[in-house]
Amino acid sequence: MTATLDLWPIGNCQVSALVDRSGRFVWGCLPRIDGDPAFSSLLDTAPPAADGAYGFWEIDLEGVSQTTQAYRRNTPILVTRHVDGDGNAIEVIDFSPRFQRSGRMYRPTAFCRIVRPVAGAPRVRIRLRPARSWGSAAARHTRGSNHIRYLLDESVLRLSTTAPVGWIEDERLFRVERPLHFFLGPDESFSEDIAAALDGMLDRTADEWRRWVRGLATPHEWQEAVIRSAITLKLCQHEETGAIVAAMTTSIPEHADSGRNWDYRYCWIRDAYYTIQALNRLGALDVLEGYLEYLRNIVDNAAGGHIQPLYGVGGEATLTEWEAPGLAGYRGMGPVRVGNQAYDQVQHDAYGQIILSNAQAFFDHRLFRMAGVADFEALEPIGERAWARYDQPDAGLWELRTKAHVHTYSAAMCWAACDRLANAATVLGLGDRATFWQDRADRMRARIEAAAWRAEPDTLSATFDGDDLDASLIQLLDLRFLAPDDPRFCGTLKAVEAGLRRGSYMLRYASEDDFGVPHTAFNVCTYWLIEALHFTGRHADARVLFEEMLTRLTPAGLLSEDIDPVTGELWGNYPQTYSLVGLINCAVLLSKPWSAVR
Repeated sequence: MTATLDLWPIGNCQVSALVDRSGRFVWGCLPRIDGDPAFSSLLDTAPPAADGAYGFWEIDLEGVSQTTQAYRRNTPILVTRHVDGDGNAIEVIDFSPRFQRSGRMYRPTAFCRIVRPVAGAPRVRIRLRPARSWGSAAARHTRGSNHIRYLLDESVLRLSTTAPVGWIEDERLFRVERPLHFFLGPDESFSEDIAAALDGMLDRTADEWRRWVRGLATPHEWQEAVIRSAITLKLCQHEETGAIVAAMTTSIPEHADSGRNWDYRYCWIRDAYYTIQALNRLGALDVLEGYLEYLRNIVDNAAGGHIQPLYGVGGEATLTEWEAPGLAGYRGMGPVRVGNQAYDQVQHDAYGQIILSNAQAFFDHRLFRMAGVADFEALEPIGERAWARYDQPDAGLWELRTKAHVHTYSAAMCWAACDRLANAATVLGLGDRATFWQDRADRMRARIEAAAWRAEPDTLSATFDGDDLDASLIQLLDLRFLAPDDPRFCGTLKAVEAGLRRGSYMLRYASEDDFGVPHTAFNVCTYWLIEALHFTGRHADARVLFEEMLTRLTPAGLLSEDIDPVTGELWGNYPQTYSLVGLINCAVLLSKPWSAVR
């Protein structure tokens, strides 16, 4: 079966897995989202039935003729139903436990599967073949009375089950006449009744997620799409530390055979800012509070110095990039990269995103921990960095590896850092500091406007030293650097749309970069365009474009990073937080008010 991005995420904010359209686990890393994939077949080419294939977990119904999938409402609990040609049927429930227990969140490094007979006399074959060493070898296993232990490089997984252990080990076909329960997790004895324990975990996990969703302030329209995006963004947070990863995968190409294969399983300061911005609009303040704790530690460790564009989910600073030779890549399109060399790049926009992420905490009385004078003082060195670097070259938000320019987006983000520090100082009653930071922000604005404006052809440039078109210029609206009725913004929007729009989609840029000219559109840029169309009075155009983007969601209701503007096929890492952020923001913006139905 050819790999696709028709994938269904499950998880518990500690680990996650992607389930393909046949109900097979094809991606999942341990002991956390940026670890070694025990399930890696998404990035391999060997068919699962082949001898020696590994990196997957499938529950295969003999003679299957139809498979349907759906999440339980308002949860990341996946139900897959298989039917064979004679009407025999099973359903498989997949989830990772997550619920309050003993005063804290229980989120083990574990996956649960419950198989239930639905009709007739179904026969199944279970193949559980974890990989190790980045797909270079199968995990060896040992067997107990009701468990199998899988020996990974740095840990041991234990499958505890009510199914016949020998039949699983032998991958033998057998009839399903009763519910079967599987708990794949730490190498610890399962002291409880396995079936009762997993049934209880299922109920408590569903209740926990439904309570979380119940607290979301969703728009009236497109609720299901918004809720699914919000749940998935929550799954992208490593709850232990508060870090938010950009995507769950690595090395899904931006387009076929492009070599643009990157590892996105880390916390980008930029992507995380956009994620909490979107979830804040829905009232999901727990994600903000967790991330700010993570961010405060990043700032403390920097001690007023350079802030990297990204860090590991535990705050790790070094993310050395290397290629995994044991995996052929998505559809054989390698390389598979682990780590991301962008960690050692200079990207000045991070200073703005740090302060923008913190700004709400100075004003929002709903938070458990509001920010105070000490927090403001801790952020001032970040403002100093923004002031010192805003008009200096960097790699930019698209992380160009061989080029450096003074990017207008980066400069404007640095301006926003100083502008929001002035706002925070004002609310704290620090008049002198408010004046100090506002003066700097005003001087930065004047410099940016002078350096980036091109009277002919009536547009801002993406760089101070060129005449570049870049979709990031649309973000000057969201930053409140320019107003929607400002002629300079209107001219910029017109130029960007004319130069970068391809039908219903937007490119990031159309100029040659380190890997040539981009072929695919960047989904979040289309959402930026939708926002700009709305704010500049083109409401009908914005709504039509948004509805078009909804048709591009996977069956799971999600999006990857990129889309082919000709075929509509999704490419790039999945699920991509940027893309889901755009969906949420536009739905909130465009939806009819709740008063329309009350």
